[in-house]
Amino acid sequence: MIGIPTGLAPELVPLAWLIGEWEGDGMVEYEVDGEVRRHPFRQRVEFAAGDRPWLEYRATAWLLPVDDGDAATEHDALGRVQVRADLADGGELEQLSAETGFWRLARPRTDGDVGPGMLPASGDAPMPDADAVETLRNDEGGFDLEVSIAHPTGVVELYLGMIRGPRVDLATDGVLRSGGAADHRASTRMYGLVQQRLFWVWELAALGGGLATHASAQLERVGGGVLEG
Repeated sequence: MIGIPTGLAPELVPLAWLIGEWEGDGMVEYEVDGEVRRHPFRQRVEFAAGDRPWLEYRATAWLLPVDDGDAATEHDALGRVQVRADLADGGELEQLSAETGFWRLARPRTDGDVGPGMLPASGDAPMPDADAVETLRNDEGGFDLEVSIAHPTGVVELYLGMIRGPRVDLATDGVLRSGGAADHRASTRMYGLVQQRLFWVWELAALGGGLATHASAQLERVGGGVLEG
């Protein structure tokens, strides 16, 4: 059972199961110029919350070394790639990627919200309690979600989607790229909590190709969050 951290903004209660620090291994498997590139990685993800109605998101991934002549992966009974725990050699790993962003429930703006820029709110808090948040529940029994993620490679993604219980489904509403960024046109992401582990899958449309599975990982909670039972 997941507890609710003290002082958490009411709008973040549906996202409370994400809060904390997560770490684990995953696999990139993506076709580039007709060749499928596969490599394992280690990732650390943090969802941090305060009394404001958004989660701060940070994620960093590192390449895991693979011994020459030895298979990098093994598979489970369903044929899914499983990253072996003994791939890392204990040395310093090469950083692969970094992400930073914000997660929040999607709703109309009110005078009780801050902004634009550094302008303070000019009205009462729009979602003061759980009853108010419940009015945001959609016809599918979940809550509409808005997620912005920035990459240091000149790409910013805006995702729209839904959180329903311990599952999140997201799809890009827009991708902004700088002139020096690689082709990256669309993405989907899925996050789920299964037996207190965080699973995620990322699909990517990039480098002239269509939407295809790009990476996935299984993460263990290593800090933060409030668990009961």
